[in-house]
Amino acid sequence: MLYVVAWPLLAEADDIALRRLRAQYHPREADLIGPHFTLVFGAAVAEEQRLGAALAELSAWRAFWFLLDRLVRHDLAPPSRAAYLYAAPADGAAELVALHDVLNPEPGRDAFEPHVTLGLFDRPAEAEQVARIVERQHLPMHGRIEELALLRRGESGLDTLARVRLAG
Repeated sequence: MLYVVAWPLLAEADDIALRRLRAQYHPREADLIGPHFTLVFGAAVAEEQRLGAALAELSAWRAFWFLLDRLVRHDLAPPSRAAYLYAAPADGAAELVALHDVLNPEPGRDAFEPHVTLGLFDRPAEAEQVARIVERQHLPMHGRIEELALLRRGESGLDTLARVRLAG
């Protein structure tokens, strides 16, 4: 499977906070990848050439600032009782959606909402409790997107196939 991610540049304290939250509440993924915005999720390996070309063209796009200022709880459909908790940007959201749309020419069944996943919880109430603490202690977080990467998930983890730096 292929993925395209936007790597956030954050203040050191914010980066550490996100990494700790992910390690505590989303350990399976935290060991695989740090904080990121996923722009392409689980594309077929046959899409590598198209995604690589699209990514190269995005080097002309300007780097941009974002502001993580709210947390969203996403409850999974029954029979699961689990819930994801993620941080969503206000500023920078339009740019992330535009990047997503360029890389995903066929619209998905769900609207794309850019976010950084913080955790997966067994129950929505747990996610809500953590959200209240995180909002008080860590938000807002300011950051910048300057780099995108095309990743392939292999047996040993994630391999970087291509990187692109956005224009200054």
